Amino acid sequence: MSSEAARLASAVPHADDLARFDYALPPDRIAQEPAEPRDAARLLVVDRRSGALEDAHAADLGRYLRAGDCLVLNDTRVLPARLLGRLPGGEREVEVLLLHPVGPGDEDWAALLRPARRCPVGTTIVLADGAARACVTAREELGRACLRLDGTGPVQTFLEAHGLPPLPPYIRRYRKPGGEDWARYQTVYAARPGAVAAPTAGLHFTTGLLAKLRDAGVELHRVTLHVGPGTFRPVRAQRVAEHRVEAERFEVTEATAGALSHARCEGRRVVAVGTTTVRALEAAIRPDGSVAPGAGWTDLTIVPGHEFRAVDALLTNFHLPRSSLLLLVSAFAGRERVLGAYAHAIAAGYRFYSYGDAMLIGVRP
Repeated sequence: MSSEAARLASAVPHADDLARFDYALPPDRIAQEPAEPRDAARLLVVDRRSGALEDAHAADLGRYLRAGDCLVLNDTRVLPARLLGRLPGGEREVEVLLLHPVGPGDEDWAALLRPARRCPVGTTIVLADGAARACVTAREELGRACLRLDGTGPVQTFLEAHGLPPLPPYIRRYRKPGGEDWARYQTVYAARPGAVAAPTAGLHFTTGLLAKLRDAGVELHRVTLHVGPGTFRPVRAQRVAEHRVEAERFEVTEATAGALSHARCEGRRVVAVGTTTVRALEAAIRPDGSVAPGAGWTDLTIVPGHEFRAVDALLTNFHLPRSSLLLLVSAFAGRERVLGAYAHAIAAGYRFYSYGDAMLIGVRP
């Protein structure tokens, strides 16, 4: 092969190359505010087989579901887990994102620190104007640290008083969230505290929409997956097959597992609300196709080539280029189909990312 031929061959993306999951998004398509009301968000309905598209709204969801469908929600509750502290002396600000407790007590927590380089082991971070402190007891990979908290009392109570909603940094006010963010960066059915990012597909539901679906015979079921930093970290591997998502805590109850197993036996559809729900259900599926109850941690990484056995349809937001969430959606519907739908959404003025609009994949428009 000539040098020129070799150059051209190397320029063609490998089938497993992360670059194939890139796309260009105009900055004005990044949603800065949530839709009002929640179910006024737009909904792009995508046929998983044909690729046919239909423009609708979240409030229209009942047109695409039928009696007997199982709509599965992630009922995790987002913690106001972001704290702004200072190093002793008060000159340097440190951002602390508490992730989850470490050990049986409430005083040791895994966390992300920014700037991490200024916080070696032994560093004390002053919180809440000196009312509490966090001591760095260990440093781990990917910027994680272990903190020993002192003076906070019950941590969830402390966070409610002093924490901030952990908005993504592409929302311009993320350092100083507005009052509406406390309610709107949370689903209406959030029940179990533990997430550090919202399961954003669920943000489009109102209590009224859920009631209408239930009255129409759609079954509503819940799982829990506490969204951790692995969900929103950039994909570092250049080959998709080498990508791994950090483990996250999840639970599928006996009631949910039994109901979904029964539905699958009867050939009824399981519709997952969000990629986090997909991850919990695909982690819980048994070889015989039934859903296993249980709680623990899952490091299941879903990329193209994954065989979906627990989920028939997916409601999801529009995700960042080259992200683990875009890989999961592409695994479900195919890269070309997903990127084609994204191109339509950009041209049609849909809003992207956490506060943006949604797609429904796997039902016929």
